[in-house]
Amino acid sequence: MLNKLLRGLLTICGLILGYALAGPLVTTGFVENVLKIQHSDVLVYVLVTLLGGIILFIISPLIVKLVWELSEVIENATQKMPINDILLAVFGLIIGLIVANLFAGPLSNLPYGIGTIIVIILNIVLGTIGANIAIKRKEEMYNLFLFFRKIGSKQKGVKGEHKVQPKILDTSVIIDGRIFDICQTEFVEGPLVIPGFVLQELRHIADSSDSLKRNRGRRGLDILNRIQKELSIPVEIIDKDFPEATEVDTKLLKLAQMLGGKVVTNDYNLNKVAEFQGVSVLNINELANAVKPVVLPGEEMVVQVIKDGKETGQGVAYLDDGTMIVVDGGRKYIGETIGVIVTSVLQTAAGRMIFAKPKALMEKAV
Repeated sequence: MLNKLLRGLLTICGLILGYALAGPLVTTGFVENVLKIQHSDVLVYVLVTLLGGIILFIISPLIVKLVWELSEVIENATQKMPINDILLAVFGLIIGLIVANLFAGPLSNLPYGIGTIIVIILNIVLGTIGANIAIKRKEEMYNLFLFFRKIGSKQKGVKGEHKVQPKILDTSVIIDGRIFDICQTEFVEGPLVIPGFVLQELRHIADSSDSLKRNRGRRGLDILNRIQKELSIPVEIIDKDFPEATEVDTKLLKLAQMLGGKVVTNDYNLNKVAEFQGVSVLNINELANAVKPVVLPGEEMVVQVIKDGKETGQGVAYLDDGTMIVVDGGRKYIGETIGVIVTSVLQTAAGRMIFAKPKALMEKAV
């Protein structure tokens, strides 16, 4: 059906071309002076118009076939390209054509049709250059669009309104699993963004020959399924990739810059790199440290000393939330539950350490 429609359109184009060609033949006297044929103007218009239509009708199957082959080639070439890249290429092509046609007026006045040929060449060259530049500089183009969008939103924004930034999950925070509980309490506003390259990394970990890695990967996939099924917060999976970047952390930061979002992680090193690049980060470990009960020097605690510390005579204990307690002089109490007095607290983004001494030793010293 579509082939017949195209043939019909081509035939109509042939009739129009024939009619357009008949005008110069009549006005220049080509038929009468060159071909030596007596004619009426109406007859020339009719015959040449019909001839144009017949010619296009005859060769239309070949043209239609070429159109479909060209369409298939273009489709195969653009199949692996994200739609954003295709739209950017079209945008660059349009800009190139606009620039080329700025020269069309002066050049079209050149004699012997040279100007027309130059204009056609300029359109092809500048259009190709525009599309090529848009694709190669796509990151800068995305940032430029985001910049104008932010300016527009600020100008149109109403006082009191705010835009929720997307939260981009990294692999470590998905495997950790606490993000599900945090989202369940509704302390985090969506949408949650799960990049395609993070999903791919999770699949690789889940398929690992190492049983520990395999269990961690499967746990991460289970957490994602729970987030999608059990939470009311919107979840988006984005297949945007950055082939020029080899590390997942680098891709995460680029995606955060492109979307204007925040990276959710518990990776201390990623946190520092993100701060350096100006990307906002929500660190789950920092949140956990912030909501832990405050422990002050001089407070008493009851702990079980589990193992030796790094320094001579030290013992190590842990709170229920995993906080390490270094007990000075606690080595001889390994395996026992004792009372300790907190001497100092070290708080960092990587975690918290509590330093204490056995209560019995403190009382003896007094």
